[in-house]
Amino acid sequence: MKNSTKVLVAVIVLLLFLPVCILLDFIYYLHAPLRGEEAKVNLTIHPGQGFDNMMELLEKSNMIRQPDKFKLYARLRGFDKKLKAGDYSISTSMSPSELLDMMVNGRVALHKLTIPEGYNLYQIASAAEEAGIVSQEDFLITATDETFVREMGIDADTFEGYLFPETYYFHKGVSARKMISAMVQRFNSVFEEAWGKRAQNLDLSIHEVVTLASIIEKETGAPFERPVISSVFHNRLRRGMRLETDPTVIYGLKNFNGNLTRKDLLTPSAYNTYLIHGLPPGPIANPGRDALAAALFPADTHYLYFVSKRDHTHQFSTNLSDHNNAVRTYQLRR
Repeated sequence: MKNSTKVLVAVIVLLLFLPVCILLDFIYYLHAPLRGEEAKVNLTIHPGQGFDNMMELLEKSNMIRQPDKFKLYARLRGFDKKLKAGDYSISTSMSPSELLDMMVNGRVALHKLTIPEGYNLYQIASAAEEAGIVSQEDFLITATDETFVREMGIDADTFEGYLFPETYYFHKGVSARKMISAMVQRFNSVFEEAWGKRAQNLDLSIHEVVTLASIIEKETGAPFERPVISSVFHNRLRRGMRLETDPTVIYGLKNFNGNLTRKDLLTPSAYNTYLIHGLPPGPIANPGRDALAAALFPADTHYLYFVSKRDHTHQFSTNLSDHNNAVRTYQLRR
């Protein structure tokens, strides 16, 4: 009797202890790394794909151990019906609970998009597509939607000039509308209220300031020259002289091949500042903060001309005779 009692007690203890062991093992699994060795993978869950598709992708990439436990936990919590589509960056250092929490809450991987100063709409659209965020076509359609432009408080036909150069992070599949809104909001945060008052003092609209800044941005590769370049344009505008700047001509050309010719300079367009007086109808690129500041606060000079010295800087002149000599020195003799 004593032996049978001991066996019975042992069985009862085992039956009671076994579920505790199983539970502890399950809890440990949920909070332990997906795998022992370090590895990373990008996983895309497309709209309409279910939990089983996700499990198949995880197993194929060899990212999880004991997939049955993973499935059981997901179904017990109802996570298998709550996964959100998107791009996910998964590391084996994550735990199963962390991975499911990330997918249920849609914490998708962000794609980096860097817009250099002086990029135009087409270059930004191309960069957005290359970053895997949105198609070039969708971006351009949205960026040239005049109704949307006006909704954002911009007195223009497109967003050219108002997509502030910056490094942004977007998730794949974000709408072009949201991307552009973020860039315009960044522009608005940079273009401070005092700058608007300064523009009024110069008798320029904000759109004219952005247009001038975009030309300054494209005209020099030497940041310290921006205020001096700006002074040339301000001086010419005051005298009623044409701006005669190559970047505006290039912007107005279709299928520019990289070689600006005399014929191009004589081709009529709204952006050909060799033929029109004043500023072109809008920006030719998206200027950065320094170019905007230069447009508003030009250097105090009497320069009316400048020519490239072919080292990213320019020779400035106050009269045509000196300018022609500079052209012969830095351009024709080379």
